Amino acid sequence: MILYNVTINIDDSVHDKWLSWMMEKHIPEVMETGKFFKAKIVKVLIVEEMGGSTYAIQYFADSMEKLQAYYKEDAPRLREEGVKLFGDKMLAFRTEMELLKEFKQV
Repeated sequence: MILYNVTINIDDSVHDKWLSWMMEKHIPEVMETGKFFKAKIVKVLIVEEMGGSTYAIQYFADSMEKLQAYYKEDAPRLREEGVKLFGDKMLAFRTEMELLKEFKQV
């Protein structure tokens, strides 16, 4: 399983608009691509020196091929809207991870 993690710091001046856009529009549109089977959004609780609020959005894909297809077929279009709406008020970085094993309390 592949986890595609997008960590975003969002300026306080656009925070509420951004969070609504992410939850109601952007994440559902990413999921509609069919490349991911699950997504989670979490708030990072560490206070950044730069200010704003930081979130991590994790998208779960069955394979690296599906993630690569997302990059090629969908990512440019979906990222563009965020840049248009929030510009330099939003700083994002992306990480690809492979799940090796899950541990659960028994």
